[in-house]
Amino acid sequence: MPQTAHIEKHFTASETVRDIVIGMSDGLTVPFALAAGLSAIATSGIVVTAGFAEIAAGSIAMGLGGYLAARSDAEHYASELARENDEIITKTDFEIRETEEIFISYGLTEKESQPVVKALQKRPKDWVNFMMRFELGLEEPDPKRALTSALTIALSYIGGGLIPLSPYILISKAGEALPLSVIVTILALGVFGYIKGRFTGSHPVRAAIQTMLIGGLAAGAAFFIAHLIG
Repeated sequence: MPQTAHIEKHFTASETVRDIVIGMSDGLTVPFALAAGLSAIATSGIVVTAGFAEIAAGSIAMGLGGYLAARSDAEHYASELARENDEIITKTDFEIRETEEIFISYGLTEKESQPVVKALQKRPKDWVNFMMRFELGLEEPDPKRALTSALTIALSYIGGGLIPLSPYILISKAGEALPLSVIVTILALGVFGYIKGRFTGSHPVRAAIQTMLIGGLAAGAAFFIAHLIG
């Protein structure tokens, strides 16, 4: 009887989702808080101007931060790779024992692990890759990761930041634009939080509520402080 081949579906874009989460969450929250705060003392024109300036500066800063973080990961991997390549030559016995211990930790006996270790010794490159993954828990990073991460975070920040500013672009009076900005941003935060929860494995509804609360509290605090100062 013919059987349908088993196909496992795994989510493999976790790094991209993480970058979108970082950029979008800050992009929605920071310009929202800034616009809400300025609404107490400024016109819509000033809010929009300040908002665009903040989005430009924030997206550059966030993108640069993502770039440097990805470069740091790549440099760390390269450093550890060089160390492992050196150790299988200069500290062979020690590396053999470490490899055996890894197999033993997975349930193999010392006797069962020895043939596998000997096979790895004949393939130094595979041995090093094995140790990088199972001893150090490191995967080789994508060489394009740094630039991709920077662009993803920056564009997500810009996309998120334009949402709370859109009512101020359409409505000339900041006081009238503020309620609409609050509504569209809170809704956007809820949708974003729900989607983020689905992708990250968190409870979607709980993630949506948490995201809305954080954004709402930030905006409320900024508005209250600006109102007191003004």
